[in-house]
Amino acid sequence: LVRANTMGKIRRGGYLFVTLIGDHVPRHVHIYRDGKAVAKFDLDRFECMTGSIDRRLRRILQQLVTEGKL
Repeated sequence: LVRANTMGKIRRGGYLFVTLIGDHVPRHVHIYRDGKAVAKFDLDRFECMTGSIDRRLRRILQQLVTEGKL
């Protein structure tokens, strides 16, 4: 599920948010739920690169960015 070059893992609201060292641009986070990929989310444009998110997950992402965790 998560590669060895993990930079950060955060659990919130039943989701796992993973950022990777040396991952490609744009700056993004991989989002998992129950061990399955939900989305890859561009943090600069604040939009999905793959998958989709609902309003609740968008709020969680906004909170994590505001808190400086993503």
